[in-house]
Amino acid sequence: MRRYSNLGPLSRMTFAATQPEGPLPDAGSRTLFGQALEAAVRFAEEPQGWLTFAGPSGSGKTHLAVAVANRCIERGQPTFFIVAADLLDHLRAAYSPDNPVSYDELFDQVRNVPVLVLDDLSTQTATPWAQEKLFQVFNHRFNAALPTVVTVRGQLQRLDESLRTRLEPPPGLFADVSEVSSRVFQLGRFNSRLARRIGDLSEEMQKRMTFASFDTNGNQNASQKDRDILAFAKEAAEAFASSPEGWLLLTGQRGCGKTHLAVAIGGESLRQGRDVFFAFVPSLLDHLRATFSPDSPIGYDELFEQVKTVPLLILDDLGAESSTVWAKEKLYQIVVERHEARLPTVITSAFDLDELEEAEPRVGSRLMDTNVVNWVPISAGNYRDQRRV
Repeated sequence: MRRYSNLGPLSRMTFAATQPEGPLPDAGSRTLFGQALEAAVRFAEEPQGWLTFAGPSGSGKTHLAVAVANRCIERGQPTFFIVAADLLDHLRAAYSPDNPVSYDELFDQVRNVPVLVLDDLSTQTATPWAQEKLFQVFNHRFNAALPTVVTVRGQLQRLDESLRTRLEPPPGLFADVSEVSSRVFQLGRFNSRLARRIGDLSEEMQKRMTFASFDTNGNQNASQKDRDILAFAKEAAEAFASSPEGWLLLTGQRGCGKTHLAVAIGGESLRQGRDVFFAFVPSLLDHLRATFSPDSPIGYDELFEQVKTVPLLILDDLGAESSTVWAKEKLYQIVVERHEARLPTVITSAFDLDELEEAEPRVGSRLMDTNVVNWVPISAGNYRDQRRV
């Protein structure tokens, strides 16, 4: 069975050799990995239905899938492991008259093996032939209720719809009557290894910019009014962090504490297990442009989807970006999608609301929506303006 399984040297990847916290360092990713590990162990003991692990490279998807395969073999369950790209290459090569394995023989093995582990199904565009072959495998195993484990590189939502409908749990009424139980686990947070240079809220920033370290006394020239404004801004930020709903817009001159409060919100959200995407707006636009390069490790659609759908987005220094037509359009798309979906968003800007509306009317009109946006202007002075001692 081990020779039949196609695992080769992967036999070393077992549940006993699995680190319970997973390979990624942040708390959110560790929580996700722990949940997926628990599901993988249960599945391996009694393979039923479908189990899907989706996420970026390096998040532990393949390790869990291979551990399932190895445990199934230990229990005497015939299991076959294959990488999706290798499967398609083998199927193409099987058309050759010199190939020792016929197309029908390999295709039948993949469709009917008692437990199939299909690794690294890519969300990148595939040929119509490849999509058709994969759908035939998925459809046959789904209809036959054959236990299947699939790993998906990237977000499941980017897969071809015909494949995704076989992996996702059936919605609503059909969930109760389906003979195939499908479970999907996302591994790795949005800003984990795949996009490490963008979206990450560094540990150094989290340690330095907390609610506890936010000084409501202001700078040396702060008036009582300034102190009251800073105290109000801190209170608004803490309330948002405790239960993120709607949008929080922090405006004020540079150095007044806007970014400090935004980072404190992000750090608190991370500690509560929420996904956070933190981005300096000009850098975000630079990264979006860079994804068009053929050498980019992340696709434009994938990064853009992360920014639009992450549970908490923090856009730092809105208005500092170069005002090209392309930049304005991208920002508008992000703002519109998150505004319509009412996704929690924190925005900081050195411009006040009137200035933002004048500079970019379409974005400004969304920020003027008081049903969604809580605008907190911070008119206190620059913290950096301190007398040297």
